[in-house]
Amino acid sequence: MVRIVFLGSTTRRTDLPPSAQACVNGVGATHVHPSWRNFAGIALQPVPPDRYEIVFTDVPVDTRVSFRVNDQNACDENPTGAVTRDIFVNETRLTQNATTPGNGDEPGFAFMVAGDGRVSQ
Repeated sequence: MVRIVFLGSTTRRTDLPPSAQACVNGVGATHVHPSWRNFAGIALQPVPPDRYEIVFTDVPVDTRVSFRVNDQNACDENPTGAVTRDIFVNETRLTQNATTPGNGDEPGFAFMVAGDGRVSQ
């Protein structure tokens, strides 16, 4: 089992510049794109006020996998809303260390999970 947590406000920011509006519209609900599911978009569950999470039971063990999180509130940092920080997998903080397919290459995260749930980057 793998739990992905993104620490981010579940309320849309009101201070995003008008130039970010196309990104906000494009992102929609905060979601994840996991490599083991062909980077399909899957909504994250909001846990107000400041986190999103999802649990996967189908992550390959001892295999490097990657994913991306897109969030409307990141649209002023990345033109696609790709998140580059505050991501945890099974309580392990990840650093942005991969690119994922999207609108071109988008920043993402890669990790391996052992059979006992330990995570390494």
